[in-house]
Amino acid sequence: MGRVAVLGSLNVDLVTRVERHPMPGETLLGEAGGRFAGGKGGNQAAAAARAGAEVRMLARVGADDAGTAYRERLTALGVDASTVATSPDAPTGIALITVDAAGENSIIVVAGANAEPDRALVAEAGRLERGDVLLCSLEVDLGIVAEAARAAHAAGARVVVNLAPYAALPPDVIALADPVVVNESEMRDLADSDLLPPSLLVTFGAAGARWGLDGVDGIPVAPGEVADTVGAGDAFCGALAAALAAGAEPGAALEAANRAGADAVRWAGAQPDAAL
Repeated sequence: MGRVAVLGSLNVDLVTRVERHPMPGETLLGEAGGRFAGGKGGNQAAAAARAGAEVRMLARVGADDAGTAYRERLTALGVDASTVATSPDAPTGIALITVDAAGENSIIVVAGANAEPDRALVAEAGRLERGDVLLCSLEVDLGIVAEAARAAHAAGARVVVNLAPYAALPPDVIALADPVVVNESEMRDLADSDLLPPSLLVTFGAAGARWGLDGVDGIPVAPGEVADTVGAGDAFCGALAAALAAGAEPGAALEAANRAGADAVRWAGAQPDAAL
């Protein structure tokens, strides 16, 4: 059974609940939803650990209370946080999230330490072995993502790239990823770039997902059970990486990821019990 290394962001999510999302130029009153552990990288690492994988976090935080709290949370979840670096200059990343009455979310990310390039993370990716999985997302320095993906691939590990939030990566990185994971919006951006990944997994929210010849239907969740959709895609990706590291075939990995994504809408915040 391989390990999962997650290269991605660690953010503090500041959540506000609103009846509906504001229109441009409009001010609405909201309810404080809380301060939670978030960031695509942290969400995915937590999900991979929930799925039973041995997980290592490759990330950066600030030299602040939020960074300390997040590192302690990862350790408590069973995630190896020894490779989470501390920036002497930038704060821990922040995400400002509004969640409406239907559970739909709008997110603004202030990257902080996540945006700093750190070649030590590339070196850690290069220490992975055959059977391991490197899961990358794009709320961190894109140059480091590209270098880490190449280093992990050269070491024999499998590279999974969640192309979110959408940004252009070098063609060779897109080509080595197995798979590239996108939602419908990111798929349109990818199509406009004229890049066609050899291995492409597209998620369709409640409608399910498709990876090559394998597809799964969405798992119905009663409206009354939906807390919010924050982090559902990250839960999907983390569970996918865990299944692949455990040796699952694409179809089985897709089913496990689909179940994790459906489960994630039942709790508030990007991770369960994630208050910081």
